[in-house]
Amino acid sequence: MNQLLIKGGQVVGHEEVYQPGYILVEDEKIKRVGPMEEVPNDESFHIIELTPDQMVFPGFIDIHIHGANGYDVMDGTMEALEEMTSVLPQEGTTSFLATTITESKEATDQALQNVARFVETDYTGAEILGIHLEGPFINEKRAGAQPVKHILRPDLDQFDAWQELSNRLIKVVTMAPEMEGGQEFVKHLSDQGVIASIGHSDAIYEDVKKAEQNGLKHATHLFNGMRGIHHREPGVAGSVFLSDQLKAEVIFDEIHVNPTMVQLAYQNLGAERMMLITDSMRGKCLRNGVYDLGGQEVTLQDGEARLADGTLAGSVLKMNEAVKNAAQLKPMDLMKLAQLSSGNVAKSLGVDHYKGAIREGLDADLVVLTEDFEVKKTFCRGYLTIDK
Repeated sequence: MNQLLIKGGQVVGHEEVYQPGYILVEDEKIKRVGPMEEVPNDESFHIIELTPDQMVFPGFIDIHIHGANGYDVMDGTMEALEEMTSVLPQEGTTSFLATTITESKEATDQALQNVARFVETDYTGAEILGIHLEGPFINEKRAGAQPVKHILRPDLDQFDAWQELSNRLIKVVTMAPEMEGGQEFVKHLSDQGVIASIGHSDAIYEDVKKAEQNGLKHATHLFNGMRGIHHREPGVAGSVFLSDQLKAEVIFDEIHVNPTMVQLAYQNLGAERMMLITDSMRGKCLRNGVYDLGGQEVTLQDGEARLADGTLAGSVLKMNEAVKNAAQLKPMDLMKLAQLSSGNVAKSLGVDHYKGAIREGLDADLVVLTEDFEVKKTFCRGYLTIDK
């Protein structure tokens, strides 16, 4: 039996913050968690002692990430996914959805089949919980960095074929419900237990309301690639605020969305409906230079990734940086931060019975952070993956 005892520091538990606290890990799972006065005393445990200023969070879950460290999901290679699963724990991410981009049918086929093959291998590091299909069923008017020539109308048969190819790993689809056949498509996704996420969309309030009735659940990178708020038309962003159930992704790199607007979103959505994502591309972890995204040249300069026309093309944001930025929102506490970075996503994906919280019986996906949100240690399913 493999037993690990992590003690000291602030432990951000499911129902309270233990300061100081402990976590007992046994065979990849959280066995016990609680305050230090209840810490078990057994010399057979492997003990990791934390300093009082360190924090233990549930491992971050990134449901929207294209690539990192020179690799991209659309590369369609085992090497690309091997690199991503290896490098993401450095920023505290312990699980993620491999995210595609609007590309040719052949490139998408290959990427989906590749993920399906990879998850069957005995890999370590961050766990792939499924696939986020970003496009191609989107609106050309709000394409952003999505290649326009590969955009398709919502197509149930094409989605079903891709779902089959992926071994039913597609968990989220970013799409535009206002397009012809869009509402039927939302209902089709919902009926199959797949999350329909409105994004790269020019929808008006009535479109969003109808889509919600048909089963719409998420909004993709709030404010970016969508009709914004206008005083005569709430648009997509305003419609998300007016909903009482839609959850919204936010790229909190202070580039994609002004921090004041994130505060506005947070005041409307609350800690239960906001999800931090990176939407990062292959240039993350690399130097300034020119990289590829969906067959397009992207220039990375001082933390900003842009197409030749200046359009933002994903980010190079790390999850621990997003969490650090979110810590400035008001009102905020450590438990709310854990919701934004893991809990809400786990609930949406239906994996909250084994991911997304520091709770007995769940996977020991943990990240140890300094007060400044630097990653010191990351545990993926109980294994110390990063130790700085």
